[in-house]
Amino acid sequence: MKMGEGGGASDLDGMKRKLDEAVEELRVCREENSVLESRIADYEMAVKELEEKIVSAVELLISVRKQRDEMAVRHDNAIRQVNVIKERMEEEEKGGSREKKFFSEFSYEEIEGATRNFDLSLIVAEGEHGIVYKGIVRNTEVVIKILQSNKFEGESIEFQQEVDILSRVRHPNLVSLIGVCREAGCLVYEYLPNGSLEDRLSCKDNTPPLSWQTRIRIAVEICSALFFLHSHKPLSIVHGDLKPANIFFDANFVSKVGVFDIFGLTSFNENSANEDKSCSRSSSMGNVEYLAPEFFTTGKLTPKSDVYSFGNILLRLLTGRSDDGMLKEVQDTVEKGNLSDILDPSAGDWPFVQAQQLAHLALRCCETNRKSRPDLRLDVWKVLEPMKASYGTTVSLGQVQRRFPSYFTCPIFQEIMRDPCVAADGFTYEAEAIKAWLHSGHNTSPMTNLKLDHHDLIPNYSLKSAIQEWQH
Repeated sequence: MKMGEGGGASDLDGMKRKLDEAVEELRVCREENSVLESRIADYEMAVKELEEKIVSAVELLISVRKQRDEMAVRHDNAIRQVNVIKERMEEEEKGGSREKKFFSEFSYEEIEGATRNFDLSLIVAEGEHGIVYKGIVRNTEVVIKILQSNKFEGESIEFQQEVDILSRVRHPNLVSLIGVCREAGCLVYEYLPNGSLEDRLSCKDNTPPLSWQTRIRIAVEICSALFFLHSHKPLSIVHGDLKPANIFFDANFVSKVGVFDIFGLTSFNENSANEDKSCSRSSSMGNVEYLAPEFFTTGKLTPKSDVYSFGNILLRLLTGRSDDGMLKEVQDTVEKGNLSDILDPSAGDWPFVQAQQLAHLALRCCETNRKSRPDLRLDVWKVLEPMKASYGTTVSLGQVQRRFPSYFTCPIFQEIMRDPCVAADGFTYEAEAIKAWLHSGHNTSPMTNLKLDHHDLIPNYSLKSAIQEWQH
């Protein structure tokens, strides 16, 4: 009896232990199940997020492809339009029904608005033939020369002839004629923000002095521009008023020879039977130290007159001086071998060989007898061309000019523009580039990041003409 009772108790204890173990296993399973359920929930959430990202990426890809296709269509349409225009232009040129014009015609209202009704505060210069204003026309900074009414009316044929010449004279180192307003009797030129060579040599407004490298570059650029003028066909052009005050600098400090006095601009016929090829000039002159001596005895100018003026500019670049005794003093110092005593110290340490070459060249250019002066291409350029390595330029005197004005380049494409347009921010862009920018949803300027007042684009015909002329 007692043994049976003991056996039952033992079985009960065993069952209790098994129950406890089962309960513990159940608890552990529940905890593991809870962890698994939590992980499953996390996985499901991650899967949902991934699905949303995939959907978003697919939508973005579709949108990008759509924009790409639209831009491709616009590009193809633009090319077709350009080809159509080119074909029409070729047909018109072949038929002689279209006269080439490389400048714009401005209305009197545009000139009046550009000068704020001829505000005296905008006057930048006054000369014998008119007043020069700084202004803004068609969102472009320009220089506007208002000619004296009696000169404009009395010589309208000459005015037209000079405009025709200047509108076709395009060179990277010549100031470009942008347009004309016949009603106001004025000429519109590109605006050059860095003043004149005279300003820079005199350090106007506390500007730093020009280094000798920069001075050599300026000499090369002036020589290139002069050769271009003298080689103009069918009539060569004599500048006749070459001086530091008539040489200007653009935003990139490229020098440009100005031809603002169109009634002083002269030309001569290379095919003339007269050995003394020259042309008369009726207007009075200033800065006589830069004028060739034969002008005061004959009143005539030739390409060798420009060579004389160029020689004086070389002396000015070397010495920084413009006094009457400069030429004689340079001659004396060169003969004595003391050229370094008269070189402008603000330009830095001139290389002796190059300074001596420039001095000898300048003195040859300034010969009193014009027949003794060197030939611009055969002699002057032969000295200057090797000096280009001093400042690392790609200027060429041949028919092809490697350097082109910076404003020929589209700020977006960084390529020479074919169809330049002015946007509301005042900058000029390739039409295709700025239209794509605006159509993609932008309402700000690509250059300033400021909000644009409107999305209207104005064709820049004058710049387009200048680019086409340069390319030709």
